[in-house]
Amino acid sequence: MTPRLGLRENWPQFTLLLLVNAFVGGMVGLERTILPRLAEQEFHLVARSAILSFIVVFGLTKAAANYYAGAWANRLGRRNLLLLGWLCGLPVPLLLLWAPSWGWVLVANVLLGLNQGLAWSSTVVMKIDLVGPRQRGLAMGLNESAGYLAVAATAFASGWLATHYGLRPYPFYLGLILAGLGLLASLLVRDTRAHVALEAAQAPAGPAGSRLSFWDVTWRHPNLGSVTQAGLVNNLNDGMVWGLLPLLLASKGFTLTQVGTVAAVYPAVWGLGQLLTGPLADQFCKKDLLFWGMLLQGAALLAMLFASSYPAFLLLAALLGAGTALVYPTFLAAVAEYAPLAQRAHSVGIFRFWRDAGYAIGALLTGVLADALGLGAPLAAIGGLTVLSALVIQRRMHCLPVAASLAGPPRSCAAAAAAARPESFLSSILTKQYQTPPVCGA
Repeated sequence: MTPRLGLRENWPQFTLLLLVNAFVGGMVGLERTILPRLAEQEFHLVARSAILSFIVVFGLTKAAANYYAGAWANRLGRRNLLLLGWLCGLPVPLLLLWAPSWGWVLVANVLLGLNQGLAWSSTVVMKIDLVGPRQRGLAMGLNESAGYLAVAATAFASGWLATHYGLRPYPFYLGLILAGLGLLASLLVRDTRAHVALEAAQAPAGPAGSRLSFWDVTWRHPNLGSVTQAGLVNNLNDGMVWGLLPLLLASKGFTLTQVGTVAAVYPAVWGLGQLLTGPLADQFCKKDLLFWGMLLQGAALLAMLFASSYPAFLLLAALLGAGTALVYPTFLAAVAEYAPLAQRAHSVGIFRFWRDAGYAIGALLTGVLADALGLGAPLAAIGGLTVLSALVIQRRMHCLPVAASLAGPPRSCAAAAAAARPESFLSSILTKQYQTPPVCGA
């Protein structure tokens, strides 16, 4: 079959990948509500840093898996990485179900990190391959929406099951179903190398020597570096919320069902919101979506310092989810746009490496601060870091008029810097004339 680019042209394969990503998201959603409580009640862990060690292990493993998924995608094939990710994920529910000690939980989270890094990265890159350059924001909005709605659904379902039937074993039976269905659905997926070749044949030639290094994607490239630092801070605060919020709500006397509901509202708004924000990333300046999203996240986290009632936490969880929805599809759409086609998968892998390293950094920082200063200290510190990340985006990122970007990349990074200029979100909405600057070579 001759490959074609576009969402409509590839909707059966794209829909199958959405389903696969929902199963991937469901796997991590299992832990959102019950694992911190499991650490306290069944394994009798007291230190917050010890309780949050499962997130540190998960974040480090997922970060490494993201990097190698990007580096291996062209060599081994996207589909093969997806299947490998599910083979790593199959034992996770069984290890959590039978774990006689906390060490088993840490091993399970190593495998879960591999599952999330390899499987989620593969579905991301394959969807970008399928839709072509004009619908990346929409594709990422749909992809991340499917994944995080599944996180929300399983966070709520595992909390409900734990409330009515105990922390183990019933919540983890759900994980066995998700892992089995995810592997079966992945067997039906087709590789997208032909779509990459088609886009490469259709794309205009880039400037000679246009190549991005690891450190370009990490920081040196003004736009890619801004996106990468925001991705790291985003998952840094998500790692804190994952590990800290159930403990914070429990300390205020909320039931496990209420904890599960708050834990589900955040990724539910995050997931649903991306159905709107994904297409916005194709239309408006990505800088503005990232700035306002990170600023809203930081404000919501800082406001949790003063919240005490259940409705207040529901509202703040929704605002936190809305801020994350603004940035999440925009991250990946921006990296795909700024990176040269031949380096797309590798650049996405570098970005996701740093983004998911944020889980480990957030969990470590949260545990140390919570043990030393109480549960409010991590909220204040990480909320402040999130606001600072928004200011970095405002300072470093730039937008270009669409007409300039359609004319092709400038001959030098100096020309790009001279042409680039920040534009306001209002002007973007009124004119729809602004997009992102072209890629400079390393």
